[in-house]
Amino acid sequence: MIISFEGIDGSGKSTQARRLMGRLSQFKTELLYVREPGGTDVSEKIRSLLLDPEISIVPFAEMLLFSAARSQLVEEKIKPFHEKGGIVICDRYFDSTVAYQGGGRGVAETDWLESFQRKVTQGVWPNRTYLVDVTVEEAQRRLASRLTGQETPDRMEQAGFAFFERVRETYHQLAQQDPDRFLVIDGHQSEEQVELAIWEDLKQWLKVD
Repeated sequence: MIISFEGIDGSGKSTQARRLMGRLSQFKTELLYVREPGGTDVSEKIRSLLLDPEISIVPFAEMLLFSAARSQLVEEKIKPFHEKGGIVICDRYFDSTVAYQGGGRGVAETDWLESFQRKVTQGVWPNRTYLVDVTVEEAQRRLASRLTGQETPDRMEQAGFAFFERVRETYHQLAQQDPDRFLVIDGHQSEEQVELAIWEDLKQWLKVD
């Protein structure tokens, strides 16, 4: 099974992905946690490039770099693990590219990007996607509270309010188009409440109490 977590920066999706790993570690099952971009030597180098606030990257090149990191991750880690029957937890997956580079940057239509991502991921698609949803105002408040005086937001975090509004809107469109895969979770709740909502849903998929 492949479980992906999506949401705008500051939504709390990474926290929930880690919390789910903790819950699932109680069961006798093989687990793999991956974050995007990253997870392999090549993908981590691409991550450093993509998040560097000192570098300017044109939108289409940005999309290709995210996709290249994902392709490497799928080939090296996700696909082999999935084929062995393990559970893969993805902190971001291809929906991020559709929402960020498609909706946010406007590099291409959603349908084209999804078709392209089928090639990038070799058709390895999530069974369940949790969209942890918060307003852009709340996300930016959280991001600001995490930064110390010496820290600078990364290149993606610096994209601006209107950009993240477009990203969030695209995520909602994706969830509406694929309701069997997506579950939208209110991220304004406490971390414990969000975790419980995800777990109550996932138990039905895993057939556990």
